[in-house]
Amino acid sequence: MSKVVFQRPHALTDTPFSYCPGCTHGIVHRLVAETLDELGIEGTTVGVAPVGCSVLAYEFFACDMVQAAHGRALAVATGLKRAMPENVVFAYQGDGDLASIGTAETVHAATRGEKITVIFINNAIYGMTGGQLAPTSLPQQVTQTSPYGRDVNEAGFPIRMVEMLSTLDGVALAQRVTVDSPKNVRAAKKAIKKAFEYQVEGVGYTIIEVVSTCPTNWGLSPADALQWLRDNMLPYYPLGVYRDVKAEGYANVAEAASARAQRLASGGDA
Repeated sequence: MSKVVFQRPHALTDTPFSYCPGCTHGIVHRLVAETLDELGIEGTTVGVAPVGCSVLAYEFFACDMVQAAHGRALAVATGLKRAMPENVVFAYQGDGDLASIGTAETVHAATRGEKITVIFINNAIYGMTGGQLAPTSLPQQVTQTSPYGRDVNEAGFPIRMVEMLSTLDGVALAQRVTVDSPKNVRAAKKAIKKAFEYQVEGVGYTIIEVVSTCPTNWGLSPADALQWLRDNMLPYYPLGVYRDVKAEGYANVAEAASARAQRLASGGDA
C-alpha cells in the first residue's frame, strides 16, 4: 500500500497559478496554505488580495478572500478584523501595493497594532505592469523607468520596510526571509507560521517580508534570478528577525510598548 508523502495543501485550490516561470509567489502561497492547514484555521481565515501580480490570489487560496483596491489591503484587513475579531485575517501584498501607494495604510495599521498578518513580497520591481521602478528597487538597478539605473539623487533610496516598521510599538513580529533554497524555504515557513500563531494569540501586528525574484522583468532565467537575488538583494535586504516581542519576553505589544516607554523615560535606549 502506497503512502502519501507530498500533496497539495487543502487550503490551496487546484487552480493553476498564473505566475511566470521561476516566480517565487507560488512557493510562498504554498507556505501560507500549509500554515492554514497545520493550524486548522482555513475555515476561519479571510485573506485580502492586492493589486499586482498576486491580484488573483482569491482564485488560489481556499479560504474566504476579499479583493482590495490598489494599496488599500491593510485598510480592508483592518475593517475585517475589527468586524470579525474571532477570524484570522491576512493580507498578501507586493512592494508596489504595500510600500508605494499603500505606505500610509501599512504604517498606520502597524502602529495601531492591528491584529492582522501581512505577507509582503519584495522583488524590487513592479511586476504586473511591465517592470517599472519600485520603492524597493536597488540603487543603480535598471528597470523600464530607470534605463540608466536607479539614481538615488533623483529617486531616493530603497525603503527597508521591516526595519522601519520594527520601530513602531504596535508591531509584534517583523521578519525578513527568502525562498531561494530548501533551507531558506523551511525558515520562511517557520516565520510565516509564527506570524499566524501570534495573530491567533492576539499578540499584535505581524509582517513577514519575503525577498523574491522576478525573472521576467529582471530579464534573467529562473536560476540566474535566484543568484541575482543572493548577490544583490540580500546584501541590501539582510535576512533576520527585526522585532519579536515574545522573544523579548512580552505577552503582547501593549506590554512591550509600556516597557519601551519606561526605558525612554529613564534615559535608556528604546
